[in-house]
Amino acid sequence: MRILFCSLGSPGHTYPLLPLAVAARDSGHEIAFTTSGQFRDALAALGFRHEESGVPVTEAYQEGLRTGFGRESPDGLGPDELRELSSLVFGRLIPKRSAGQLAEVIERVRPELVVHDVSSYGAALAAAVAGIPAVCHGIGRESPDEFTLAIEDKVRGLAGELGVAVPSGRLMGMGNPYLDLYPDSMQDQELLDSGRRFPLRPVPFSDDSDLPEWVRTRDRGRPLAYLTLGTSGSGSVGALRRAVDGLAALDVDVLVSSGRSLDVSEFGKLPPRVRLESWVPQAKLFPELDLAAHHGGSGTTLGSLAAGVPQLCLPWDNDPFGSGDAVLSTGAGLRLLPDELTADAVREKAGELLADAGYLAAAEKMAAEIAQMPSPEEVAAGLARFAAG
Repeated sequence: MRILFCSLGSPGHTYPLLPLAVAARDSGHEIAFTTSGQFRDALAALGFRHEESGVPVTEAYQEGLRTGFGRESPDGLGPDELRELSSLVFGRLIPKRSAGQLAEVIERVRPELVVHDVSSYGAALAAAVAGIPAVCHGIGRESPDEFTLAIEDKVRGLAGELGVAVPSGRLMGMGNPYLDLYPDSMQDQELLDSGRRFPLRPVPFSDDSDLPEWVRTRDRGRPLAYLTLGTSGSGSVGALRRAVDGLAALDVDVLVSSGRSLDVSEFGKLPPRVRLESWVPQAKLFPELDLAAHHGGSGTTLGSLAAGVPQLCLPWDNDPFGSGDAVLSTGAGLRLLPDELTADAVREKAGELLADAGYLAAAEKMAAEIAQMPSPEEVAAGLARFAAG
């Protein structure tokens, strides 16, 4: 069977789909993958046909900042403005462009099944227009929050322009079968009860880059904390610096991943025991960690839980707010909202997570639950049934 995988152009949206794509390839299916050009080499290394489409999320954020806010940087934007920016990016700018591009990709590839990431609304719309069966690949927790509904409202308007019928209620994968990376205990009840959810174990994926050597050779007597605000470029240098200062006040080693698009030229001198990298292969890093402090992106959230790592959620832009709710519900972490993010607050919360063994026990319990979910290989074996309808 010929399968077309579709994702937005960022690691947080492309990498979660790769384990299933690899498993489908290994089970004999022909795989094509459409996403932005930055993943061309990585996809070629996996033997996948690459069809370039969409706009990288970082570029879309820059377009949204310019057209919606008349500025080049998110610094100074409040939480409501950041959510409006992200809803514009994911609900209108990216889907509108990608729907047209993917119509052409579908014509060239002629897939029998389309697998789209949950935020690839353009792919779902293009598949519907072409009459191709489609499956949604989740990457996070479904949440009926104000931000999600704002995105869906913009998508619903675009669908109407294209003549595509979408669910009247929550979209949740545009009504398609939903492959869900989130364990039952963390997922939204409406999706659990939908009758079209199929669990899929989250498997971290990284490119072939290596961890910094010091991570493996450091003194293991000191905990290792990881800090990231994601790869989308919508985070703030100021927020990252406050989090760094809070973690640096503890007796821990700190690895900071700024993302390749964030300008850290004004970051200033780093405190002792803090190392800054633009990119880290997270799949290799999770087993080394004692604490993960992050924006709540699904890949970092699930990767930390699967490795049994307590986490401090620092939501800054879009879906991470729902991820923070999910982490809090498990007892495996804590959260600071944007207006609570100070160095002192980070120091206090991170210190609590490291000192209280209850958080580690809860994280390890979640790791055990995740390990029981169907593997990518098991799910890939049943993909043909979705194409059959």
